[in-house]
Amino acid sequence: MTESSSAPVVARFCPSPTGNPHVGMARTALFSWAFARHHGGRFVFRIEDTDASRDSQESYDLLVDVMRWLGLDWDEGVEVGGPNGPYRQSERMGIYADVAQRLLDAGLAYKAYDTAEELEERREKARAEGRPSGYDGLHRDLTPEQQAAYEAEGRKPVIRFKMPQKDWTFDDLVRGPITFGAENVQDFVIVRANGQPLYTLTNPTDDALMGITHVLRGEDILSSTPRQIAMYEAFAQIGVGSGQVPRFGHLPYVTGAGNRKLSKRDPESNLLGYRDDGFLPEGLLNYLALLGWSLDAERDVFTLAEMVEAFDISRVNPNPARFDLAKCEAINGDHIRLLPADEVTERLVPHFAAAGLIGDPASEDESALLAAAAPLVHERIAKLTEAVGMLRFLFVDEADFSVNEADAAKQFDEKGLATVAAAREALAGLEQWTTEGIETALRAALIDGLGLKPRLAFGPVRVAVTGSRISPPLFESLELLGASRTVARLDAALACTGS
Repeated sequence: MTESSSAPVVARFCPSPTGNPHVGMARTALFSWAFARHHGGRFVFRIEDTDASRDSQESYDLLVDVMRWLGLDWDEGVEVGGPNGPYRQSERMGIYADVAQRLLDAGLAYKAYDTAEELEERREKARAEGRPSGYDGLHRDLTPEQQAAYEAEGRKPVIRFKMPQKDWTFDDLVRGPITFGAENVQDFVIVRANGQPLYTLTNPTDDALMGITHVLRGEDILSSTPRQIAMYEAFAQIGVGSGQVPRFGHLPYVTGAGNRKLSKRDPESNLLGYRDDGFLPEGLLNYLALLGWSLDAERDVFTLAEMVEAFDISRVNPNPARFDLAKCEAINGDHIRLLPADEVTERLVPHFAAAGLIGDPASEDESALLAAAAPLVHERIAKLTEAVGMLRFLFVDEADFSVNEADAAKQFDEKGLATVAAAREALAGLEQWTTEGIETALRAALIDGLGLKPRLAFGPVRVAVTGSRISPPLFESLELLGASRTVARLDAALACTGS
């Protein structure tokens, strides 16, 4: 067998459509994609959907949708086609049946008729004697007569791959040389008794037939690598694929709270949640890249193009990487600030539409207001959805406008209401409703007129017109809100408090 390191790079991403896509999945896809792009190679996106009891079309659709949202384009695979299709394993069953039969015919696999009870009994005995508890090879060399006898009993055989009895050493792209002793890699099942092919057969078969040269995947399946290498060597004997063994790189765990491995069930693992919560795909991918890799020691924020140019798989740290939501949000905020103003507005549109603040599609007036308001929050948000809360007061009808009760209780005391009344009087007659005119009028009325300090002068006004102590810059906000709506909200604040 020849190693594939000198061949044109072909990397792949092959998730199963079970449940919602998660961040660990996205990081694996990112590293595989960046590796392929860095080397000018091809990136294959296929789906491993042979488990009908767990796979779903909904999950498949989400996987494709999320890959497109992330911007991890693929050269070959589902939806785009290619020379090695189909790219859903559920459509390749005939291929797997043929490969399994060829392995049987070549004496590289065999039928095993053990019952579950027999297997467990022998495993328990092996454990009690301190021996490896994998398959003991009892049915490895059955005669045709013995097979016939078992079948006469009504037993349905599985197909096991016949592991060569040797140690297995390979040079992991992330972890360096790794060796598995022969005693730890026993014969394994590749086809169930019902004829269903297992991952142990389908995955290496697809890699071989699709010309995959490099496999980047999670360290949780590191122990399966010797089995897969043995399968590639067997494929070379029966003419499946090119005869090359892919290079393997096993990526570190992503951990969450308590330094335990992040699972699909953890809230911070849900990839769709990040999209819905207003993360930019480039911001999220930037952070996921940092879970085991870095551009350099001085920079945490970089573009996908910069990552592709610099990506070196040997620089991936094999130690577990902890997911830090606060840092993820901070990096996302940095990417929001890198966007030009018009693109920020464009990215905000679906979130404002989802909140019911603008139409879908937005009207001309709604679009113009959002474009004018977006610069007020551009530098202040870490997630796009934060803009929805900060700018809501501009888009709601007066009947739907409300003031945060806690903020009202704190700001609308006697002095606060006097401040609101003075602001109302100063603004009601303002001829030029501009940011500069509003600021001049309010400073004259509240700071010069009432003698208030700036940090105290504008709080009650801010709560009255925006509904919250936290809002975009006040004077610019009032200009966008307009004179009549501003005065009406000041009147409403005074009326609700009995003044």
